[in-house]
Amino acid sequence: MRKIENNSLKMKQLKTIVIAIITTVFLGFTNDVKAQSNAGTTMNLDAEQQSIVTIASLTAKGDLENLETALVEGLEAGLTINEIKEVMVHLYAYCGFPRSLHGLRTFIKVLDERKAKGIVDALGAEAAPIEDKRTKYERGKANLEALVQAKLDGPPADYAQFAPIIEVFLKEHLFADIFDRDILDYQQRELVTVSVLATIGDVEPMLRSHMNICLIQGITPAQLEELVDVAGKNVDQAKIESAKEVLNELLESKK
Repeated sequence: MRKIENNSLKMKQLKTIVIAIITTVFLGFTNDVKAQSNAGTTMNLDAEQQSIVTIASLTAKGDLENLETALVEGLEAGLTINEIKEVMVHLYAYCGFPRSLHGLRTFIKVLDERKAKGIVDALGAEAAPIEDKRTKYERGKANLEALVQAKLDGPPADYAQFAPIIEVFLKEHLFADIFDRDILDYQQRELVTVSVLATIGDVEPMLRSHMNICLIQGITPAQLEELVDVAGKNVDQAKIESAKEVLNELLESKK
């Protein structure tokens, strides 16, 4: 009788051990799935990045009515006033002062309306003073080299040989005056740039170049694909199809 009881006890203990093992394996599998799911989530543009894309695209397009909504969504996603202003300052280099100024005026309107409702939006950091003592041309060249992660000591591009002053303006103003401002980082600035170029269209070589810079700066192919899709909600389909083709060709060349 005692032997039967001992066997029964051993069976219960064995059953307990087996259940514990199965539970551990299941929990491990579940946690692994969750980890993979979370890893996939980080591949997507976050809410702030999506807002940057939408705001840049609508400003470049001049769609001020929908821009008002996008600006509110950007603020509520966590972008500061100064970050959104910087988006609009940055993009003028790619689509011109008129679009940028219209965008800024639309932003003023949105902020005034929110203030009247008692909504207080975060101002955010101002651009830090530039302490670098190098010439603006040297700073701009260094910034561009940091963007593309390569030395730029080869012969000037054809346009720079044809009109040398444009190369000076690019290095001193765009890549020094603008890119030296630390309100937005390089990734954010390139999201703005690609969004604007995809929106205005017919600038495929420059679009490809800046999509490549995005990849160099750590933006994933999946995030670039999402960028095009987000911008595509507000852009002519033909332009978006062209942007997708440029991106596909770029990614194919990386294989």
